[in-house]
Amino acid sequence: MMERAGKNNPNITNRQFWQQDNHPIELWSPRVIDQKIDYIHNNPVEAGFVTEAHFWKYSSAADFCGMKGLIDPDVL
Repeated sequence: MMERAGKNNPNITNRQFWQQDNHPIELWSPRVIDQKIDYIHNNPVEAGFVTEAHFWKYSSAADFCGMKGLIDPDVL
């Protein structure tokens, strides 16, 4: 799969590991920001690693549920 992706990209000589596309999304409203945060928080759930977003150790989802996460998001 990585070899095939590398052959389709003239900038790569062998294999391509990272996805080449970059599509920045402007966070222009609180609704869009909340949508993107929900998407990020639900990635471990969709992947089947946890049953609820706040169970993922490295997520700030716990902080959004009134629990304490590993890092204080206000500091970031």
